[in-house]
Amino acid sequence: MKSDFRIKEDVLAELAWQPNIDETQIGVTVKNGVVTLNGVVDNYSKKRAAEDAVKNVSGVCAVAEEIKVNYGSNHKKTDAEIAKATIDSLNWHSSVPHDQIEVKVENGWVYLSGEVEGDYQKTAAKSTVEDLIGVHGVTNTISIKSVVEAVDIKDKNKRAFERLANVESKNISVEVDGQTVKLKGKVNSISEKDDARKTAYYALGVYVGNNLTYEYPTEQKQPICKII
Repeated sequence: MKSDFRIKEDVLAELAWQPNIDETQIGVTVKNGVVTLNGVVDNYSKKRAAEDAVKNVSGVCAVAEEIKVNYGSNHKKTDAEIAKATIDSLNWHSSVPHDQIEVKVENGWVYLSGEVEGDYQKTAAKSTVEDLIGVHGVTNTISIKSVVEAVDIKDKNKRAFERLANVESKNISVEVDGQTVKLKGKVNSISEKDDARKTAYYALGVYVGNNLTYEYPTEQKQPICKII
């Protein structure tokens, strides 16, 4: 069984290993496999990179991310400047139907709304904005149009999982409820759960609900951890 102490050591080592993260800026606590990150970084992309790095660590059940973003005086942007940069970035991204997305910025926080055809377009819009200078966070309420049949969605997703080398497709079932694709089963890490979701969201006209769970191998005798 992997102890919280060992998980913390591995998380700290992983943060130190990442070239774009200053691990001295980030505090780590672990309780029952749940990792809490806190501290202050100087841009939003570092905050997101820290969370992504922790998801790759074996034994981590979930991540509670409480890192704050504090830009230096040379990189502070007004809401108007952030809004313009956001619109420009959405216009340049080939996967984002920019004319269907509305943008609002308040105190450095970007709010995205509108309607697109696929969850991957919704996700691409958010990831495009996250790396912009001055952004403190992104709230993504873009909705998805319904454009495909449930049977087609289920079949296409199942075949997509079978093509993935890093996801055990036999452990994942696909259910369709209206516009929502529900993934159920067990995976070996949080990052594998994320990979499964990323594959599913390429189907047009659907939301992706990820109910996959992550459990340790039986010999470790560790309780199953539900990933939220």
